[in-house]
Amino acid sequence: MNKIGQEYWEECYETNKTGWNVGYTSTPLKTYFDQLKDKTVKILIPGAGNSYEAEYLWNNGFKNLYILDFAQQPLHNFNERIPEYPKAQLLNFDFFECDDSYDYIFEQTFFCALHPSIRKHYVEKMYHLLKPKGKLIGLFFNFELTEDGPPFGGSLTEYKSLFENKFHLNVLEPSINSIKERQGNELFFIFEKKS
Repeated sequence: MNKIGQEYWEECYETNKTGWNVGYTSTPLKTYFDQLKDKTVKILIPGAGNSYEAEYLWNNGFKNLYILDFAQQPLHNFNERIPEYPKAQLLNFDFFECDDSYDYIFEQTFFCALHPSIRKHYVEKMYHLLKPKGKLIGLFFNFELTEDGPPFGGSLTEYKSLFENKFHLNVLEPSINSIKERQGNELFFIFEKKS
């Protein structure tokens, strides 16, 4: 597999090259979170970075929440902001080594950080990690796929063909409430695991 290694991500945080970090919960995900009623659901946020999404969920009563990142620095940053967050729910290893099951997995700039050559592996892993009828929800970038990245782009057509065999594509459409810097370049999606 062609992967961008842990050293790369650690260096990004050390040198403050974190252009994807908006410093707050992205509007499309916040809007979705606000509709969730069952706060006992088990949630994973992979490639979480500084994870303002996780902070928002935690502060709104979602305690069965796991944050995963290859790099240690963003997990440390999160722990500084939320010292009461359980250390056992801060996962510092490769996403592809994750082996648990979740009701929801939230995607926020993780997929686009992976080299396009491992996207099929990502789909398989997400399918494996989700419980029956579990949901993968988030945002994909909607711009031309090039070798220059991360972030790596992609298109609605590509995402459909990648996911449709394993997931019901309940929603896959241009995001109407993206943050200003990403307007017109994001697709919001809700994919439900096929049984």
